[in-house]
Amino acid sequence: MSEPRDTAFTGEDLETWAALATVLEWLPPALDAQLLRDAELTHFEYGILFALADAPDGTLRMSVLAGFANSSLSRLSRAVARLEKRQWVRRAPDAADGRYTLASLTSAGRAKVQQATPGHVRTVNRLVLEPLTRPQARQLREISRRIMRAIRDDDGWSPGTGSGSAR
Repeated sequence: MSEPRDTAFTGEDLETWAALATVLEWLPPALDAQLLRDAELTHFEYGILFALADAPDGTLRMSVLAGFANSSLSRLSRAVARLEKRQWVRRAPDAADGRYTLASLTSAGRAKVQQATPGHVRTVNRLVLEPLTRPQARQLREISRRIMRAIRDDDGWSPGTGSGSAR
């Protein structure tokens, strides 16, 4: 008698999960390695700068940025502090509501994103997109969206919403 599917991984389920789990473990350090070598940024820090560069006026509330980064406010705050020391980001109280803090991209931060992006794009292309055919890339996008929906729909969890409130 075989074990029920939800108590042990076997066969194709085991192979599928093992392959995905390996990608989940190997891809982040590979992205970090390139960005650290070429731009002195972690992938997490690059994501912060990229989100700010894409925001209106290069500014977001820290709570919104935490959601984009799928991060706790404390982790985000430590990363933004590192970026502030390099003068790539600055923080200030939100003039519209002083309970919030705004993170803003500086001109030096915008230049850093522009400098880092080509190498990051090359790395993502080399590691993720080029090994796939166009139909496989579309499948990966759809598969990823389905997994994200399943995660989000699981007990109402969404990125950046851990315990506690986010400001």
